[in-house]
Amino acid sequence: MRFFKDWGRFMMAGAGALARWEIENAKSITGSRKKLLLIALLTIPAVLGSIAFADQIGPALPDLLGGKKAYSPAFYSLGIYMVSIAIGMGAGLITGCIGAGGGFIIAPALMSAGIKGILAVGTDLFHIFAKAIMGSVIHRKLGNVSVALAAVFLIGAVLGATTGGVINRMLYEINPVLSDAFITTVYSLMLGFLGFYALTDFLRSRKAGKGGDAHGGGEGAELGGLSRSLQDVKFPPMIKFDEDLIPGGRRISWVFLVLSGMLVGLAAGIMGVGGGFLTFPIFVYILGVSSMTTVGTDIFQIVFTAGFASITQYAIYGFIFFTLAMGMLIGSLLGIQIGALVTKVVPGITIRGFYAMAVLAGFMNRIFALPSKLGEMGVISISPGLGSLLNNIGIWLFFIVIGGFSVWVIGTFLKNIPVLKREEA
Repeated sequence: MRFFKDWGRFMMAGAGALARWEIENAKSITGSRKKLLLIALLTIPAVLGSIAFADQIGPALPDLLGGKKAYSPAFYSLGIYMVSIAIGMGAGLITGCIGAGGGFIIAPALMSAGIKGILAVGTDLFHIFAKAIMGSVIHRKLGNVSVALAAVFLIGAVLGATTGGVINRMLYEINPVLSDAFITTVYSLMLGFLGFYALTDFLRSRKAGKGGDAHGGGEGAELGGLSRSLQDVKFPPMIKFDEDLIPGGRRISWVFLVLSGMLVGLAAGIMGVGGGFLTFPIFVYILGVSSMTTVGTDIFQIVFTAGFASITQYAIYGFIFFTLAMGMLIGSLLGIQIGALVTKVVPGITIRGFYAMAVLAGFMNRIFALPSKLGEMGVISISPGLGSLLNNIGIWLFFIVIGGFSVWVIGTFLKNIPVLKREEA
C-alpha cells in the first residue's frame, strides 16, 4: 500500500508538471500574433492537402519521407484532420482545466480513430516538439536551467529515445498488430495505475472535505533519504547544481543522470509523450534537485528529447502525420485556454474527479482493445466478432467520457463568461 501511494504521488506530480509546461507553452503561443500567423500559414497546406491532393501527392513522395512504407507525410483526409483537432481540444481541455497531463489520452485517441500505434506515437511526439519550439518558453527559464545537469541528462535521453524508437519500429516490421499490442499494453499499464490512484485520491479527498488541484501542488527543495544516498555516491565526474539556492550547491554522479535520462528517453520513444511527466518526479523525488531548477531543466530537455525522438526515430522513417500534428496543436491551444478559465469557477475537488474519469476512460479504451489484437496474433483464443465488440465498447466508452467532459467544460465556460469578465476586470 505504501508503494502504491508513493508511486501514485510520483506519477501525479509528473502529470501536474507536464500540464504546467503545456499551459505555459499555450500562453506563449497565443500571446504572439507572429506565432498565430505562422500556425495559420502552416494550416493552409494541411487543409488543402487533406481535401484535394492526397491521391496525387502521397504516392509520389520519396521513401525518406514515408511515401512508400508508411502513411505520411500527412495528406490523409479532411475527416481525420478534423478528428485530430477535436482530439487536441479534448487533451487541451483536460490539461487546462484539470492541471494534469491531457497528453496521455492523445495516442489512445488517435489509435481509436484508426491510426496505427506507431504513427500515433510519432505524431504525438512531433506535436509536442512543434509546441515546444513555437512556445519558445526556454528564454524565460534560462536562469533556472542547470546546463551541466541538462547536458549529461540528455546523453541518457538520446540513448533511451533511440532504444524506444528502435523497439517500436522493430515490432512494427515484425507485425504491425504486434506493434499496436505492445503500445496498447504500455498505455494500459500506465493509465490503469494512474487512473486508479487518481480515483482513490479523489474519494479520499472528498471524504476529508479537501479541495486542491489535480497534481497536489508544487514540491520544494528538501532532500529525501533516497536523494541523500544517491548524492553521497562519489563516482566522478560529479555534476554540480542548485548553486543559487543552496550554499555551495549540490552534487550528484553523472551515472544517475544518464540512467534517469535513459528512462525518460525510453518512455518518450515508446509512448510519444515527450518524457516530461517523468522528469519532474525523478529530479525532485529521486535525484534531489530543487523544483525551481527542475522546471527550467525539464523544459530544456523536452525540446531536445521530443525533437530528437520525433525526427530521428519516426519522421525520417515516415511514421508521422504532419497534418494531424498541426490539427492537434490548434485544438490543444484552444482547449487549454478554455480549460484554464473554467478552473476559476469550478471547485478543485470536482476537477480531481473529472481527471480520474478521463484517465480511467483512456485505460478502458486500451484494455478493451487488447483482446482483439492478441487474438489476431494467436496469443489468445477469441472470436473476431467478440474482439471487435470489446474494441468498440472501449472506443465508445472513451469518446463518451471525453466528449461529455469536453461539452461540460465548454458549457461551463460559456455559462460563466460574465463572471470571468468581471474577474478579469
